[in-house]
Amino acid sequence: MLSPTNSPDAPAPIPPSRVQALPIKTWETPLVTYTLIAITGISFLLQLAGQYLLGEDFAAMWGMKVNELVVSGQFWRLITPVLLHGSILHIGFNMYALLSLGPGLERLYGHARFIALYLLAGFAGNVLSFWFSPNPSLGASTAIFGLLGAEGVFLYRNRTILGAGAQRALSNIVVIAVVNLIIGLSPGIDNWGHIGGLIAGTLFAWFAGPVFQTRGDFYSQNIVDQHSETRAAWTALAVWALFSILAGLRILLG
Repeated sequence: MLSPTNSPDAPAPIPPSRVQALPIKTWETPLVTYTLIAITGISFLLQLAGQYLLGEDFAAMWGMKVNELVVSGQFWRLITPVLLHGSILHIGFNMYALLSLGPGLERLYGHARFIALYLLAGFAGNVLSFWFSPNPSLGASTAIFGLLGAEGVFLYRNRTILGAGAQRALSNIVVIAVVNLIIGLSPGIDNWGHIGGLIAGTLFAWFAGPVFQTRGDFYSQNIVDQHSETRAAWTALAVWALFSILAGLRILLG
């Protein structure tokens, strides 16, 4: 007796569908991440040089967030603090976080979207600090919290494709963010900057970060990113405009 699969009338076996891997350029060097680390490191060396050679940290004097000086028109102080740090421990912690989160996100986002994410988070963090913290501040942690938010959004929005591991990774990201926000309640830490960076990074990632979807027929499926570079550009503009308006309102209020 012939089995159903061997019957002359049985249809030909259907080959399994061929689903490509996630479109991540794992071989690509994360140039933006390394460049940011290099520029931040050079900035810190300039800070040290000013302190030891001239007796004053001129880089921090000209670049840290100081509310009164932002109100007087020194608007660059809402972005330059991401390049400045208060100690070796401070820059070491932030650059370690950037090196841990940056390469993976940059390969997912691409160079342009990643630098937009980093700078928007840094800017937004300083704007929120400008609103709610009267103290001078500096550091890349505003941008780092934006990367944390983006990582969480990526894991959540792509959980179906990523599988069970995504839930565990997402839980880890949430725990890390919560723990660091709790630590940020300690005196001398600008937690408003952390919150602002987290909000902006999450917003940008939700509307412009990679959201993968399978397309094709049963025989061959491709995984593509639903969010285009054009959408990312418009989202970046919208997030920048939102926090620029907030900064402008704060300046008007004095």
